[in-house]
Amino acid sequence: MKHKTSKVVIVTGASSGIGLAIAERLVKKGCRVYGVARRPFDGGSFRCLQADVNDLPAVEAIFERVRKEEGRIDAVVNNAGFGIAGATEYATAENIQRIFDTNLTSLVKISSVAVKYLKESKGRLINIGSVAGQLPIPFQSCYSATKAGVANFSRALDGEVRRFGVRVICVQPGDTKTGFTAARVVEGGEADYGGRIGKSVKRMEHDEQNGKSPDSVAKVVSRAIDRRRPPLVVTVGGQYKLFVGLAKLLPTRFVNFILRKLYA
Repeated sequence: MKHKTSKVVIVTGASSGIGLAIAERLVKKGCRVYGVARRPFDGGSFRCLQADVNDLPAVEAIFERVRKEEGRIDAVVNNAGFGIAGATEYATAENIQRIFDTNLTSLVKISSVAVKYLKESKGRLINIGSVAGQLPIPFQSCYSATKAGVANFSRALDGEVRRFGVRVICVQPGDTKTGFTAARVVEGGEADYGGRIGKSVKRMEHDEQNGKSPDSVAKVVSRAIDRRRPPLVVTVGGQYKLFVGLAKLLPTRFVNFILRKLYA
């Protein structure tokens, strides 16, 4: 077995943003990292493999290749995803299908593949969710729904695999400064909603571009991989932990009122 002393980790969506920061931080701590992305890229310090996370046979082939080359897989980080903003009534069927496929369905499929390998190593499966999964944002309804699904799926799966020594962790970043902002798809309906969509998107973009660094998320992921008893759900950043905590205590109607004031 090769590289017995260093953990072998697969990271999806590793070509930029949070995924790249995770891959680079794990390399610095001595992990053997395999980054996966839809397009060819140069990760420099880690191995780069090309595959669309929606292409399950391609992903399965990557897992088998890594297992064959390294002898084990110790952790998998499901990070690939993208955002859609705009009025739900104007969202195209194609984009709705695409965001659920990429953000949630592919994550479930990859997790089902990963568990087979992680049972061997008693490893860690880390799924990147979002604070939006706990605090659903107007004009980001589909994105919020996929991230709520990631959190609940992670909790349920942990209940299935914990007996094998596998731990599942959902990491929930808040606003983070990455290229995710520019890549967000913005749909129509601006005139019908009296300019509220544009104002909402500008608020999101401002918060993201003034948000935490991708490495803040990478630090949390790095710690979760090593912890013997990691938490099921980890929110990144003190203020976001406070927001999520308060949302659990306050009436849902009041929480939604605040979210409407901020984003709608």
